[in-house]
Amino acid sequence: MRTAVKFLLPILVLTIGVGAFQVLKSTKPAQTPPQVQERVWRVAVERAVPQRLAPELTLYGRVETPDLLRATASAAAWVTEVAVEDGQRVAAGDVLVRLDERDFLPRIAQAEAQVAELEAEIESERNRYETDRLALEKEQRLLQLARDAVARQERLKTQRVGAEQALDEAEQAAVQQALAVSNREMSLADHPIRVRALQARLASSQARLQELQLEYERATLRAPYDGIVTAVDATEGDQVTKGQVLARMFALASLQVRARIPAPYQAELLTALSEAGVLPAEAEIGDVRLALTLERIAGEAGPSGVDGLFHVDSDPAALRLGQMLTLRLARPARDNVIAVPFRAVYGGGRIYKLEGGRMVGVDVETLGERSGGGDDDERLLVRSPQIQAGDLIVTTHMPNAVDGLRVETLAEGRVAKAPPGRARQVGASGADGSVQPQAVQ
Repeated sequence: MRTAVKFLLPILVLTIGVGAFQVLKSTKPAQTPPQVQERVWRVAVERAVPQRLAPELTLYGRVETPDLLRATASAAAWVTEVAVEDGQRVAAGDVLVRLDERDFLPRIAQAEAQVAELEAEIESERNRYETDRLALEKEQRLLQLARDAVARQERLKTQRVGAEQALDEAEQAAVQQALAVSNREMSLADHPIRVRALQARLASSQARLQELQLEYERATLRAPYDGIVTAVDATEGDQVTKGQVLARMFALASLQVRARIPAPYQAELLTALSEAGVLPAEAEIGDVRLALTLERIAGEAGPSGVDGLFHVDSDPAALRLGQMLTLRLARPARDNVIAVPFRAVYGGGRIYKLEGGRMVGVDVETLGERSGGGDDDERLLVRSPQIQAGDLIVTTHMPNAVDGLRVETLAEGRVAKAPPGRARQVGASGADGSVQPQAVQ
């Protein structure tokens, strides 16, 4: 009996345990199997608005001028006044530097004396000419008398009345008088030559006088136009030499910007300039926007491109010579262009639009960038026949962007999370946004 109980007891315990497990298993609650949902990403979108836009080309230019004045000393002198400083803005006619006039006046007085002396010599030569002309008439009369005396002595000698010595003396007097007449005639013939020589010396002295007077006028250096002083190379009390640079300045009205245009755009801009004459551009200096105009292309090009010369249309007072500027040059306008944020473009030539809650990739032609207003003022201009007006362009940059990826706009996500009483109000807001994407289960 004990052996039977010892054998049956474990079997009974095992049977009770199995029965209890079956009861618990049959009475447990039923569990719904999990459902796998596709992940949805929230994105910002913009509606495509095709329009005619001009892409912009970013250039880097340097301010320069063809009218850089180097004010030099007109003669060796002492500096008595320096009226300007480096960086000072001056108007046309303002005094820059004054030289001591006492270094100029003595030389002018000496030149005036030389001119007066030569004028007197010319007047004396004219008086001499009149005297020689009157004297020639008398000397010719004396020569005729001497010749008559010779003829008379020859007749007397022939008649054996006159002496041989008297004839010789008469002939000698005639020869001397003929020599006097010849000298007087030569003096009269040389009169025009002497006058021309004196007049040449007078002209030289007058030119020297005018040169000294001009140097004296330029002893006070003045600004020839409105501009800005870039350097002052003299101080009061300096002794300067002729031609020494005393101050430098440039004209505000002649400032221009020289910027290198890359070689790929050279032909396009040359064609646009020949058709339009000028092309607008813009530069920024802090909060100030400067309007520029591309007027011409430089005559010499390099391997990297050619220089464009821009005229400053705005007030150039904020510019300084040698200043570096970033320019935006408007290229020729294109039709059916869409401006999208840079973050909306993948690989430089692909964007995604939203259709039926999924992303659809579109290959686009990139035309260039363009600046605009607002916070997001940097835009890329693209064009594609697959994009129509009103299409929703995905502007959130997705790291896992592929065709068919399921997304929803930020406005749709806000509607799903809003309380029932506010769902309609939130849904009425715009569909644009610019936050980071968030995964929604």
